[in-house]
Amino acid sequence: MNTSAPTAAERRLRTATWAVLGVFAAAGFGMATWFSRIPAVRDGLGYSESQMGLLLLTASVGSIIALPVSGMITSRIGAGRAVLFFTAVSAVGYTVACLGVGAEEHLWVRAGMFVAGIGVGVWDAAMNLEGAAVEQRLGRAIMPRFHAAFSVGTVVGAALGAGIIRLGVDLLWHLAGVVVLYTVVVALCVRAFQPAHDAGPQTSMAGAQDTIADPAAAVEPSHGHSLKDTLATWREPRTLLVGLIVMGAALTEGAANDWVGLAVVDGFDAPEELGATALAIFLGAMTITRLAGTRLIDRLGRVWVLRASGASAIAGVLLFGLVPSLPLALVGVALWGVGAALGFPLGMSAASDEPARAALRVSVVATIGYSAFFVGPALIGFLADVTGYRLALLVLAAPLVLALFVAGAARPPQEPARDETA
Repeated sequence: MNTSAPTAAERRLRTATWAVLGVFAAAGFGMATWFSRIPAVRDGLGYSESQMGLLLLTASVGSIIALPVSGMITSRIGAGRAVLFFTAVSAVGYTVACLGVGAEEHLWVRAGMFVAGIGVGVWDAAMNLEGAAVEQRLGRAIMPRFHAAFSVGTVVGAALGAGIIRLGVDLLWHLAGVVVLYTVVVALCVRAFQPAHDAGPQTSMAGAQDTIADPAAAVEPSHGHSLKDTLATWREPRTLLVGLIVMGAALTEGAANDWVGLAVVDGFDAPEELGATALAIFLGAMTITRLAGTRLIDRLGRVWVLRASGASAIAGVLLFGLVPSLPLALVGVALWGVGAALGFPLGMSAASDEPARAALRVSVVATIGYSAFFVGPALIGFLADVTGYRLALLVLAAPLVLALFVAGAARPPQEPARDETA
């Protein structure tokens, strides 16, 4: 038995791992807090359903505009500074939006949501990049656990939000307290992010020992990337194929978050609590799979896991959309959650395989994924007006099949070709 004490570098890496987990959890906590107060925003502004949809789309537009340049920004100022600065940007945006709700100043609310969307977009891309750097230093898959921390943060944020709402706490005080809390947490966590200059031998994700440039150099290179570099990354075939994988996963997750509860209520004439139960089953299946999936990834490789995930998601969506039995449909929801869990984190890992251009590739992949996450569910809502929610959700099978066929693009450069037929 090896009883040697961990080295200083190993202790720093362990601390960095916990720091990234904390940043992911804080992001989920903040997002869920905002969504828990959406009814208060609607009531304060007197908005209709369509007006609320446009308001939420304003935040999405902010994120989609910011994400394509997030890699260039992160490469210039470093992952830690990017995460902290844009966490503060999101806090300012949410605060302005809440002040606008209280003053019934609709322009303030829209401006605040746009700014918050910018902050959340770059924050997300930068924390994924740091997570990939830590994963490469560890030499084993851990990105799904970071995303599981995000999921845990959403559960805690939503539960706390429900309790605070029952206590009658005002929207502004609730959100102000939360943005201060998550900004402080992030400020403490980024202090433990890995430095860029610490290069040395690494264990690759394929299990081979290589001497490579420090993955964190992709996070904080000395020169930074230019707009020309950013545009060139959008012409890389592998990066775009990885983006399609992430698009399928993000669309599948976003559609379930938005519509699975309502599809259960309307499709099976079920009470509202069963719709909430269906969503809880989906989120629970995703979180458990993200926690447990790292061992499968290390043992079987990304490509095999992505293909198994795609098959599970397709089976789950078809089962949910076509069977007449609610219990069987809920089984489909669980399979759907299992299948949607690992595509996004594995895509982030694949985009970061080559450290020198990781920041740019993560921004491209994140842009493709989040565009689907934000826009796709809304389009499914329009389709549901014609077909009903359950049948409309069957459209998810198309991007899932596409992601299944291009899963090979996520193979690490060092990984043996045996995974091609796994």
